[in-house]
Amino acid sequence: MPIYNSTFPVFLLTGLPGLEWAHTWISIPFCFLYLMALSGNTFILFVVFTEPSLHEPMYYFLSMLSTTDIGLSISTMVTVLGIFWFNAREINFNACLSQMFFIHLFTVMESSVLLAMAFDRFVAISNPLRYSTILTHARIVQIGLAIVFRATSILTPLVLLLKRLSFCNNQVLHHSYCFHPDVMKLSCSDASIYSAFGLVTIISTAGLDSIFILISSILIIHSVLNIASPAERKKAFSTCVSHITAVAIFYIPLISLSFVHRFGKHAPPYVPTLIANLYMLIPPVMNPIIYSVKTKQFQKAMLKLVCSKRTHI
Repeated sequence: MPIYNSTFPVFLLTGLPGLEWAHTWISIPFCFLYLMALSGNTFILFVVFTEPSLHEPMYYFLSMLSTTDIGLSISTMVTVLGIFWFNAREINFNACLSQMFFIHLFTVMESSVLLAMAFDRFVAISNPLRYSTILTHARIVQIGLAIVFRATSILTPLVLLLKRLSFCNNQVLHHSYCFHPDVMKLSCSDASIYSAFGLVTIISTAGLDSIFILISSILIIHSVLNIASPAERKKAFSTCVSHITAVAIFYIPLISLSFVHRFGKHAPPYVPTLIANLYMLIPPVMNPIIYSVKTKQFQKAMLKLVCSKRTHI
């Protein structure tokens, strides 16, 4: 079996196996979802930064979440739509590594932002009098920089290690974008160390974050139940609904994709690819909808912005 140096291989991405004849039609809902994700998250950023009433820690973290969702959508959009529209399946090794880096970078960042948002809600409910002194503007900037540094420092070695591998002539990936476990399977070298490093990366990021988010959720519920006033208790719960939903739509598709890869051997071949694409699309599409519908303060800011625009017209 011929072996190619890792600087030269050209990988072949996969659309939806068995449904190639319908790629043009399938591209329509995917294109619509990408437009929703980009426009919705851009709108969130615009409203937060133009409305002074939203210049609070909760909405700064929401802006970080929207930024990661935009980055995640752009990272996959080119190759996914390229396959559906033009059957452009080829991607060279360096381009694949770059796409992989940004996909995992924004995924880790989103997990970190969700953890920061959980901490924000915990402080707001359990210690409201010190909320503004704990989460100052300077501290929020520090948290944002820490999120970026954490993701970059973890993923840079992971990607650089892949450049040391050699690849065989079977270079067909099973997704519409470059995904680390998918690329690892094509290596002809001994990839056990790299695979272990990738597992440690997942556990130390999304795995660790999910545990801390769960702990913070339990503490938040405990704090809410200790609130004497039913009205205040209801208000406190309502502020957490959006975050809990955002956490669910991020981790549930991730777990579903893992289960399909491990236990869905008899499923049609297009199912893992479809779930993988939806995993990258569901959070960016749904997060703006969730926070627009569930957060009354954000709704008021949107209405104020729209009304002021109409007045100027």
